[in-house]
Amino acid sequence: MSRVDVTAVPEVGRTIGVEEEFHLLDPATGTLTTGAGRIMHAQTGTVAVPELQRSMIETSTPICANMSDVDRHVRASRRSLLDAADRAGVWAAAAGTVPGSGRPVGAVFPDPRYEHMAAEYRQLVAEQQVCACQIQVGVPDREAAVPLMRRVRLWLPALLALSTASPYFLDGDTGYASYRTIVLSRWPTAGPPPLFTSAAEYDRTVSRLIASGVISDVGMIYFDVRASARYPTLEIRVADACPLVADVVLLAALARALVVTAAAEELAGVAPPPIEHILLRAATWRAARSGLGGQLVDPLEAQEVPAPELIERLLRHLRPALEDRGDWPLVTASTAELMGRGTSAHRQRKAFRQAGPAAVVAHVLAETRRL
Repeated sequence: MSRVDVTAVPEVGRTIGVEEEFHLLDPATGTLTTGAGRIMHAQTGTVAVPELQRSMIETSTPICANMSDVDRHVRASRRSLLDAADRAGVWAAAAGTVPGSGRPVGAVFPDPRYEHMAAEYRQLVAEQQVCACQIQVGVPDREAAVPLMRRVRLWLPALLALSTASPYFLDGDTGYASYRTIVLSRWPTAGPPPLFTSAAEYDRTVSRLIASGVISDVGMIYFDVRASARYPTLEIRVADACPLVADVVLLAALARALVVTAAAEELAGVAPPPIEHILLRAATWRAARSGLGGQLVDPLEAQEVPAPELIERLLRHLRPALEDRGDWPLVTASTAELMGRGTSAHRQRKAFRQAGPAAVVAHVLAETRRL
């Protein structure tokens, strides 16, 4: 358990927001379809925005103050999206991948940025049919945000393991619980972030990457956690899109507690635990491979441990922050429920064993609509 005073950083985590990405499917076939443009025209507000592929779409919540807000707004944004999708004649599914992901469905969304990416990155873009759940945690400013990344990043593989929802890609089972992570890892700026000590150092590195021509803009920084280029937030980007709202709220509570705990440690002058970058990448790979179904890597001891044990250590580490923000009962109950029923990847495989790919799609769709 963290021994720092989490009450000393009340300004951290005061706001929180959630961004969710969804696959778009043809109701007649259950396969991916190019429906983003139709949803954009069918929606009555501005909840949904286009993504790289026309077979994907993204929603975001308003700024939230607590997990009740997160729960309410995630459900409301999903309801609005699903209503628009129904009017547009498509289905929306929240999961890291669906059967058939990775197979191009038409051109990218007609936007100059996306068209440039398609021309430059070729097969990476063609196979980028993966969806994430991203948590934005409020911090005072960018100068405060960047040093927290080196502390938060240690525990992100555990969050990934809890969220795993992408076992299927192209024509079959990948053997991974989060193949979305593997697809994303091929990009030049993906994975655990380097050790930045200041916003100036972070911004200088991003500027050099853009000047090198390897990436074209700040939006192509795909670190598992990054400082937002637009808002005073830390973006936790490691998680798969999750079908169940309860799992999204759990991830939001854990992400906020990670940032609050990191800020309290930074204020107290606690040295970040040393861990080699390659080992952190390995821990991320292990979480993507096994989810909660095998061994994971303890970031403090650099040793493998059973997944339930690592999640228990994560909760001990975050308990003061979770209690201070009133989230401890929610997190303990939601974690126990998730551990009992298994991750989405586990549930998708169970559906597949019963009736094949169509059952996976039906299962994910049903959970996405459970509002």
